[in-house]
Amino acid sequence: MLTVASFAIEAVVDPVLLWAFPQALPDATMLRTNPWVVTLTYAYGLLCVAAGGYVAARVARRLPIRHALAMGIVQGMLTIAAMFSPESGHASRLQWILIAGLSVPAAVAGGIFFNRRRKPDAGLEETPARA
Repeated sequence: MLTVASFAIEAVVDPVLLWAFPQALPDATMLRTNPWVVTLTYAYGLLCVAAGGYVAARVARRLPIRHALAMGIVQGMLTIAAMFSPESGHASRLQWILIAGLSVPAAVAGGIFFNRRRKPDAGLEETPARA
């Protein structure tokens, strides 16, 4: 689901950016090198991972945060696997590793968000105390 959402957002955002900023983004290859576009891509990608963590927590009958964590770990591993694909040249190894590493906390954040919205009698999973 999160991959479909991320690709759907990209399918809409990329043509809009090319249309809105023709001087800065004259062609599609510039979308992969412009730092603002790359930051935007990371932002909505991590939001999709957080939404995936939320859904994983919601589907779980027990231990929703652990299910979100597991989803984040799987997403991180899939990102590392994608790093070795022939199409991975549009990002550096450091960027791929950063995305993979941030997938786990993003998914857990989605799980924590779900867990805090549950009814008090629904058997909340313990979350770390706030400082």
